[in-house]
Amino acid sequence: MVGRILFVLVFLCGMAAKAQDAAPADDPIAALTAAAREYKAVATAFTPRTSGSERRELDDRARAVNDAAGKAVASLNDQMVLIDARIAQLGPVPTGVAEAPDIRIQRGQLARSRATLDSAIKRGKLLGVEADQLAQEIEESAADAFNERISAHTPSPLTLTFWRDFADGLPRDLHRVGRFVEKEADAIGAAFARNRIGPAVAGFVVAILLLLPLRIAAARFGRAFMIERAPGSRLRRSGLALWIAVSGTLAPGLAAIAFVSGLQNAGMIAPDWSRISNALVRIAFVAGAITALGEALLQPKLASWRLPAIGDEAAIALRRWVRVASGFVLVVGLATAFTASAAGNGGPLTLAADAVSVILNLSLAAAILRTIGSLRRKAGHPSDKAAGDTPPRLASAGIGIVALFAWTAMAVALLAIAAGYFSLALSIAQMLLWWPLVVAALYLLLVAADDLCTGFISRESRMGRTLVQGFGIRGSLIDQAGVFVSAGLRIMLVALAFTLAMGPFGSNATSLLDIAARASQGLTVGEITVSPGAILRALVVLAVGLAVVRVIQRWLIDRYLPATELDAGARNSIAMVARYTGLILAMLWALASLGIGLERIALLLSALSVGIGFGLQAITQNFVSGLILLAERPVKIGDWVRIGTDEGDIKRISVRATEIQIADKSTLIVPNSELITKAVLNKTLSDPLGRIQLQFSLPLGADVARARDMLLAIYAETPAVLDEPKPTVFIDGIVDGRINLNSFAHVNGPRDVYSTRSAILFRLLTDLPAAGIELGSSPQQMQILSGSLPPEPPRDA
Repeated sequence: MVGRILFVLVFLCGMAAKAQDAAPADDPIAALTAAAREYKAVATAFTPRTSGSERRELDDRARAVNDAAGKAVASLNDQMVLIDARIAQLGPVPTGVAEAPDIRIQRGQLARSRATLDSAIKRGKLLGVEADQLAQEIEESAADAFNERISAHTPSPLTLTFWRDFADGLPRDLHRVGRFVEKEADAIGAAFARNRIGPAVAGFVVAILLLLPLRIAAARFGRAFMIERAPGSRLRRSGLALWIAVSGTLAPGLAAIAFVSGLQNAGMIAPDWSRISNALVRIAFVAGAITALGEALLQPKLASWRLPAIGDEAAIALRRWVRVASGFVLVVGLATAFTASAAGNGGPLTLAADAVSVILNLSLAAAILRTIGSLRRKAGHPSDKAAGDTPPRLASAGIGIVALFAWTAMAVALLAIAAGYFSLALSIAQMLLWWPLVVAALYLLLVAADDLCTGFISRESRMGRTLVQGFGIRGSLIDQAGVFVSAGLRIMLVALAFTLAMGPFGSNATSLLDIAARASQGLTVGEITVSPGAILRALVVLAVGLAVVRVIQRWLIDRYLPATELDAGARNSIAMVARYTGLILAMLWALASLGIGLERIALLLSALSVGIGFGLQAITQNFVSGLILLAERPVKIGDWVRIGTDEGDIKRISVRATEIQIADKSTLIVPNSELITKAVLNKTLSDPLGRIQLQFSLPLGADVARARDMLLAIYAETPAVLDEPKPTVFIDGIVDGRINLNSFAHVNGPRDVYSTRSAILFRLLTDLPAAGIELGSSPQQMQILSGSLPPEPPRDA
């Protein structure tokens, strides 16, 4: 959280500073003149020997000059448009006729003004190009300086030349160190002589209070609050770890600032020692961050609150090395700063200090890697897996790859020292401590960011319940928004961590801000410029358009269409057409807000029409068929249709497929093209009634009239049978000594035919035999024709 806030503050401050520096004056020509002077100052100040901090400042100033030149040129172009408009109003110079004096004078003034503006515009464009080239040169020089530093070569320590040069230069370096120490001793003695040690004592007391009681009290307060008072959520664990990391990092850094400020106010720091005092503050923050991150992530006393999945044994073992690494950074960092300040760079004493720092750093890294390797072997042992003491994450392949990379880097550093590349070895050794620190901070911030976003932006949070109850937003959309915001924030954190990790190579937060500023200007493709602001505007427009479409569709379905006399199928057709029309308009509106006009969309569609015709032929066919179904309505919602051997009710018609619910309550999804190009039996298209047909036979001599009356009575007593059209009974014919009867009756719909017909047959099979009337069908007879059979073929055949 604190890292994110600091990043936002730095970004806003940097953008504000750039805007203030680059803001042109009321007179754009005067602004160009000031920008040209600033460019000359930057170009003069930049040299190959410029330090890293000065190089970053000059890069910012060069980019500010580029921005100022661009704004001035834009303002001058606006003035040029106005002057051209005034010249166009005067019209062309008449030929053969004397022009009025006042018009001639005005025309001459406008021509001179236009020439001045044109010259200033060309000068501003040239200045912008030169400032941009200077900024690129400054950036490239940072990489060149790093390459030059790590490629610096001295004789190998394995040769006699190195030790002879070391012995010759060591007395001179020791003399410099003695004079350097004498200057600080004189400053301290002068402070005691003036009796000005009070600020130093006060700074020391404040530093002790910050390091011990206040830091411990802050950690205890965070644990008590998160464990006892904070509401139950995932954010409690990550919040506690983040609190411990931030408070543990700030306490040593602020203590160093208080101590150094007290010494400075007392006059106890000599001017040559300012580099060491600044290094003390910087190293205190780094050492505090190492210790604080170790405490936050390992949590040796609160295993259930530990973020990484490691066991207690691993946490305790790694915690010891975290403290050793923190003390090592503090001691070795101060010793290196002291040696560089006292003896200068490149001297024998500096090389010796760098070599000792590299060896100690590599020894520390090797000890930590051996501890991790031992823990990994225990984690991979079957007995330990069964016991569950150490989770298997330490035995993962990723840890093994990282360990292999670290061992390889250590070997390269040792070879670099042996070859005489002390700066290269020192850079590798520093990366072995700096990169784990950045990765640990990134891991903590990623977990905290995800817990924060998914905790506050979810359907279960207070804000989520308010959105669901007050605005009717689906809970899944709120959860998706939380995950989306979390992903965006975590991408920003990864980018920032990558920039910090590449710090030794010349990358910094300013470079990241410059990249963000360039990205905010957009990407130009042809005549279209796509920028993050335009994309955000298009997304907002699309969201508003979809919301309007949803409101209109709901109004049509709930309010307007029920007030009409249309059936359910017609209502569905109108609602679907309105929905897809609204979606198309919303998409066009969003593309227009993105800067893509309708003519470009038409050109794109014409270019893609051939590909769509071949690659998406089936989808296009179903889409067009769906529009035909919604328009012509050969089938509609509620119809009873038969397709092949399946029949059922139409439940939904979309632009791609139609859903039919068949008798077993399953859903048959039929592509719309099948309903257009093939035969479909629609039993309820023109007449919604269902017809029952009964066929049976009676023997000759049976009372046919009584059978007819009984059947009509059964029809009349069946509630599902309609009175109109009236049931009818016909004699279909007399075949093989039996009378075939055929009867018809109607019900409300085809869905009632099967059950009603079954009920009537039950009555018919019971009542007619009870009345002495035999039911049956025409008898079937088999007749064997006489004749001679064909002779049997011979056995040989």
